[in-house]
Amino acid sequence: MKIREFFAENCIKAELNATDKASVIEEMAALVSQTHADIDQATLHRILLEREQLGSTGIGNGVAILHGKLPTLETIVTGFGRSTTGIAFDAQDGEPVHLFFILAAPKNSASLHLKAMARLSRLLKDSHFRSRLFEAADADKIYNIIVSEDDKF
Repeated sequence: MKIREFFAENCIKAELNATDKASVIEEMAALVSQTHADIDQATLHRILLEREQLGSTGIGNGVAILHGKLPTLETIVTGFGRSTTGIAFDAQDGEPVHLFFILAAPKNSASLHLKAMARLSRLLKDSHFRSRLFEAADADKIYNIIVSEDDKF
């Protein structure tokens, strides 16, 4: 499974407007729903909030992977947002989050959902990759960094 299979080039926000956890979730849901007509923003927002109530998706090292399952989806979709200032997100390490991925999966796709999460997690373990995402000048460069890194595996 390659990230490019479910990652739209136009689903990247190089600088989020959000300043807190709630507004990040709202902005990321809006980003994905604007690029995928089959995703209802309000439903995705609600599902992401419900998932966050179970525990933060801030995995540490400045990264969060917001995720949830939607009954209307037929395939996995993902997006990316960045905050250069960082946002308190209740991450596991207590540090601000700068890099936000969002992953929405079909409701009955546990295996596919887990594979996609594992793929993203594997890439994000690399500190050099995270630094490159943080330092990228714009959305095009961010997309190219993600795709080129994913192609290495």
